[in-house]
Amino acid sequence: MKACDLIAHKQKAEIYTAGVITNRQRPKTSQGVTFVTLEDETGSINLVVWLSTAQKQLKTLTTSKILKVYGKIDKDESSGIVHVIAYRLFDISNHLDEFKRKSRDYH
Repeated sequence: MKACDLIAHKQKAEIYTAGVITNRQRPKTSQGVTFVTLEDETGSINLVVWLSTAQKQLKTLTTSKILKVYGKIDKDESSGIVHVIAYRLFDISNHLDEFKRKSRDYH
């Protein structure tokens, strides 16, 4: 599922999504929760990775460049912020070679 499509899906819907990892954060105040930002061609995807999932899939979480995720949509209706609670992480970095295209630079 693309980033732009997440908002249209129901709260707690279980989905697959994927993107390039642009950020990983595990603040000291987060009680072991890791926050990951993925990016696809339509925007950003906010992931929440609970400590138990992170421990089980630490290598995938910390070394992947492109991540496919199975998880549940979590929406904050008041702010409009959408997260995906990650259940399962898949390293699909091997697909990176498929994207070795030149950028479209406009001058």
